[in-house]
Amino acid sequence: MDIMNLLQGQLSEGVLDQLTQQIGASDKKQTAAATAGIMNTLVGALAKNASNPEGAQSLSNALDRDHDGSVLDNVMDMFTGGGQTAQPQQNSRALNGSGILNHILGDRQGGAIDMISQLSGLDSGKTGSLMTMLAPMLMGALGKQKRQQGLDVGGLANLLTGTVTQENQSSQNPTMSLVTRFLDSDGDGSITDDVASIGMKLLGGLFGRKRR
Repeated sequence: MDIMNLLQGQLSEGVLDQLTQQIGASDKKQTAAATAGIMNTLVGALAKNASNPEGAQSLSNALDRDHDGSVLDNVMDMFTGGGQTAQPQQNSRALNGSGILNHILGDRQGGAIDMISQLSGLDSGKTGSLMTMLAPMLMGALGKQKRQQGLDVGGLANLLTGTVTQENQSSQNPTMSLVTRFLDSDGDGSITDDVASIGMKLLGGLFGRKRR
């Protein structure tokens, strides 16, 4: 199972309903589209970061230290805050979405939010909140895969790179190539025309495809 399928399995209709309510949105389709764009962007950024040995080692260390996958045991509680009081103190970093995003995206976070907002139709403030909520889930899923598959640093980098390659080749996911171009660019917004042309095609992407 790749990371995208694992994430898709966690994001049920009920969870998407909860996310929509939590960020104050009115259209679940926009939430789903933004969620797909966020996951594509974060996986793409992680793959880029892990493409050099230092970045891959840093990610592996973070997963070993903070992200054992237990946040996926009750996703609904994670999003509502109900599970935070039960979390051991040493796992507080596992739920720190802002800190995770700073490590993954750095100064590209604002540009990524703007891109996903344009793709999904969800305003940038709600998109940013959604990204902060979803980041711990992605890291938990990645940590779970690392443990279940016994991945070393190279295996982890290969998992991420393979996921991006697969999503780039998928006709049902028109956004990953756009994400890749965004991450390879200088972040000056020059791809906004391409974003607008894809638009709500994202609705037929990650959450529209059948699970393998």
